[in-house]
Amino acid sequence: MAEPGQVRVGSQRTDAPPRQLNSLTGLRFFAALMVFFFHTGLSINPIMPTEPAISPFADETVAQWYGWFFSNSGFVGVSIFFVLSGFVLAWSVGPDFSARAFIRRRLVKIFPSHVAMWALVMLLFAGGAVTWRVWLPNLLLLHSWFPDLQVSQSMNMPSWSLACELLFYLTFPFLVRPIARMSARTLWFGAAAMVAGLTLYQVLIATVLPSPPGMEGVILTNLQYWLSYLFPVGRMFEFLLGAFLAHIVLAGKWVRIPPLAAAAIMVLGYVATLFAPVPYSINLITLVPIGVLVASLADADMRGARTGMRGSVLVWFGKVSFGFYMCQAVTVFWLRGVTGGAAFSTPVAVLALLGLFAVTLLGGWCLYQFVEMPMMRRWSRKRPAPAAAPAPDAESPQTDASADSARLDERN
Repeated sequence: MAEPGQVRVGSQRTDAPPRQLNSLTGLRFFAALMVFFFHTGLSINPIMPTEPAISPFADETVAQWYGWFFSNSGFVGVSIFFVLSGFVLAWSVGPDFSARAFIRRRLVKIFPSHVAMWALVMLLFAGGAVTWRVWLPNLLLLHSWFPDLQVSQSMNMPSWSLACELLFYLTFPFLVRPIARMSARTLWFGAAAMVAGLTLYQVLIATVLPSPPGMEGVILTNLQYWLSYLFPVGRMFEFLLGAFLAHIVLAGKWVRIPPLAAAAIMVLGYVATLFAPVPYSINLITLVPIGVLVASLADADMRGARTGMRGSVLVWFGKVSFGFYMCQAVTVFWLRGVTGGAAFSTPVAVLALLGLFAVTLLGGWCLYQFVEMPMMRRWSRKRPAPAAAPAPDAESPQTDASADSARLDERN
């Protein structure tokens, strides 16, 4: 996550920084894990449609139950990521905020890992199958702007969400100061406006655009799916809700909800998606529960209250969650395809899932350790200019003034 900034009290900030939001770092891993469960429950392989199902369960009843129960977990996991991004980035802004430094840090955060996975996907399965009209927009993180699903969900499929993140990063410098100047009451109105805006947006998509005959609320057309889920502008409501909630918490105006109660609300919200029409189960039904959970965990971290999400192991999982998320097209889709996609008895299938989890976690750690963090250390901050050399007759010894003593945050 981004470094937390100074505490906002009303319209002012104190000099004391708030506590690290370690609970939100832990929450990131659960969001990535929800996407993993969704991917491993698919009945088809998105990158190898002629191969067997991704789900490793031979028992059709178990496979259908597993696929159904996690059928919306990917949607919810991504929505958690978006609300978290808006929350943490708004939380991190201090009086010395620099738009140029912010954008540089964000680009260094996402592009190296994206390019690494893009190159690996090209090498493994996409290089001979896609044209430049597909791989170039993907490489530049512009592919989610294309309504053609062959483009918007091409290559490393999880990368579509980075195109939405990129839009928020580029617009954030223009949004952050007006939000920071708002009164607590206006912030609450802003948060409510984001919920109302997403509601109107999804209702219009569901009612104005034609649905498949007899399948309203069950199956979306490609255009409906793109607008509901992939279109970057449509995901701005989640980012901005997170930003409004961050300032509500910093202002001390959050309605205190115990983390366990907030988690229960989140679980109920997810269960509701399993019975709701498709357009509304993507991100609308869980938007408020996600906001409640994120804000409640952050508020608890500020107060030092127990959340069960701040342990060192869970925080480590949160740090590698971005890599864990980005690796799944290879470790789940490609690996299952090239190994034949065999189905197993239920106990063995569970072991197969644990194996896929371990391989994906290893891939995520490698991406974090050998791509993300080295690039962040080298490029995320402007390197200081070297000090002028001392005069030849200087009495004091020459010192190395080029050392960068700034400690980089590793959480987002």
